[in-house]
Amino acid sequence: MAQPHIIEVRDLHKRFGNIHAVRGISFDVPTGQCMGLLGHNGAGKTTTVEMLEGITRPDSGSIRYKGKTLNKDLRNEAGIMFQHTALQDFITVNEALQLFAGLYPDPTPLDDLITQFQLQDLLGQETRKLSGGQRQRLLLAIALINNPDIIFLDEPTTGLDPHARQYFWSLIREIRAQGKTVILTTHYMEEAYALCDEIIIMNEGSIMTQGTPDALLREHFNDVVLTLPLAVFSEEQKIQFKVYENRDVAEILTQDIDQEIHRLMEAGLELGDLRIRERTLEDLFLTLTEQNQ
Repeated sequence: MAQPHIIEVRDLHKRFGNIHAVRGISFDVPTGQCMGLLGHNGAGKTTTVEMLEGITRPDSGSIRYKGKTLNKDLRNEAGIMFQHTALQDFITVNEALQLFAGLYPDPTPLDDLITQFQLQDLLGQETRKLSGGQRQRLLLAIALINNPDIIFLDEPTTGLDPHARQYFWSLIREIRAQGKTVILTTHYMEEAYALCDEIIIMNEGSIMTQGTPDALLREHFNDVVLTLPLAVFSEEQKIQFKVYENRDVAEILTQDIDQEIHRLMEAGLELGDLRIRERTLEDLFLTLTEQNQ
């Protein structure tokens, strides 16, 4: 019978000299779900993931994998896609796949991975000549070459263009559909919302909040955002409407859309470019991290 939580973390600490990188965090990773770890650089998320992967040893606390103390079973059953992975420059995609497949006694059939990640036309190409999106597809295929139960993805779409990022998201959804557990670190709030069943936001080594994206947004916000070009407001009107300046865009928070629009009309403001949006994970991230500066 499958464990309800594939990973259980309790009171985890890690220091590097005087830096307390991870400060007593506890959480569970449900089996078969995508868990997102979000945070600024230095928030502790990469150190946390490295401890989960067994790469870095915690100073104290416990990590359990499938109900047992973390051991070599995780390394045999995990796939890892690092943020920066070095591949030999003068080998082909096919040779890279063959190389990594040879490290495992029962690898995933390479034909299946080649088809899933659309590598057919790249097999004879040297890895050093791959585009960013092609390289990430190859690295994801390599992370799955041992048919893992859990996959760690560290900033997998950093530097990809929007089309390549969307395609990569579809691949992650396919992996999820196979019942695999995914732990994702990302700087992209839109990515976390699109892919994660649950997220953890970290700051200065601690967990600030945890839950499903929609539940966290309902918990922290009961308003919407009206946006207009900043240029339509006078300096006095910016104060009157409590405008938040976001580059050349004015943002106004309100719990009553009709009343706020009526106030804007009474002030004689041009509303042709008015937009209304719901709160996002980016709003939540900025709100929580700014409160703890």
